[in-house]
Amino acid sequence: MAHPLRTRSFRLLFIGRSLSMLGDAAIPAALTLAVYLATGSTGKLALVLACAMVPKLLLLPLGGVVGDRFNARTVALTTDLVRCATQLFVGAELLSGTPALWQIALAEAVGGAAGAFAMPTSSPLIRGTVEESALLRANSLMAVVSGAARLGGPAVAGVLILTAGPGWAFVLDGATFAVSAALLYVIDVRHVPIPRRSLLSDLKEGWSEVRGRDWYWTSLVAHAVWNGASATLMTLGPALFLHGEGGEGTWVVLLQTGAAGVLAGSLAAGRVRPRRPVLAANLGGALYVLPLCLLAAHAPVPVSLAAYGVAMAGLGFLNPVWETAVQSAIPAHTLARVTSYDWLLSFAAMPLGYALAPLAASVRGAEVPLAVAGLLTGAACAGTAAVPGVRRFGAPAAGEPRGAGAPAGTPAGG
Repeated sequence: MAHPLRTRSFRLLFIGRSLSMLGDAAIPAALTLAVYLATGSTGKLALVLACAMVPKLLLLPLGGVVGDRFNARTVALTTDLVRCATQLFVGAELLSGTPALWQIALAEAVGGAAGAFAMPTSSPLIRGTVEESALLRANSLMAVVSGAARLGGPAVAGVLILTAGPGWAFVLDGATFAVSAALLYVIDVRHVPIPRRSLLSDLKEGWSEVRGRDWYWTSLVAHAVWNGASATLMTLGPALFLHGEGGEGTWVVLLQTGAAGVLAGSLAAGRVRPRRPVLAANLGGALYVLPLCLLAAHAPVPVSLAAYGVAMAGLGFLNPVWETAVQSAIPAHTLARVTSYDWLLSFAAMPLGYALAPLAASVRGAEVPLAVAGLLTGAACAGTAAVPGVRRFGAPAAGEPRGAGAPAGTPAGG
């Protein structure tokens, strides 16, 4: 099996995506600090964050249609240029010393809208630059970079914030998007064009691909529950640690332990080829029950930290294995639309967790919502083992014709 990095198009794509992921990883810390310092208001900070998230949620299905109608390379290149401009604009605003909140919010909204069109292209870009036999390794490489960015991004942001100011983090991110766009310009990405029809017809076709696969939509539900649980922990965790579980330093250590776990799980995914990849991926997600329930039970801090690292290793394993399964089973001409529904459900679950967790904690304490979130995640992810398509999904055995190993209920061409 040829290593995917030996393929020129994937190698350039990998370099560009790696740089942009590192730049993006530095933005959350820089944005929250910059807006709060400029306004002194958590409400205004929430407004800016909402301006980035809401357009992304609203436009994701449309982004999936555009990603299938046009070459993923063209869409990704265009969105990289848009996000380069918005990040450079925000950087310039912050460096000016008198940033205007409405201009930053508008730029973040434009960047969020561009992200809605960029995200569905991630799978078509990989599938269009490597052979099917190298998909898992290619996805694992991307996941490893994502995990490394989780570790290195906040450190880069910290250095820039302390030495030069948060505006330079945005300038750096804009520069990485510019480099990524330049690399996309010189690569070739295979594309299967789709007939021109109404937008509604395209959306319906994408949804029918999701609905027609029991392994896919049930896994999406499980992944949405996982994301809602993650939002619960991100909302309640800081207060839990600040008031008796080791202090703010322990919360930072927990996040870094999780980032290291994601990196380790991503590395493992590139070396392991499970016979039932969807089931194995979802069982990796079920590990999230461990840290949530241990934190709810006030287990010793080292135990909770170790459990969180293991759980995030499960996530690091889940992501590339799941993406490889999707890229292998979903027809190329619908892949961006199907992927957009995946992102949409995941993103929609997180605001729900952000909203419900504080309400539940105010009534029953943080322990109850953490424990409930953990148990729901474990049940949802492990429960997919009861779905026939999840159990049957796997590569064809030696000697079987292509498609013989497809899960039950998969339409022709899947």
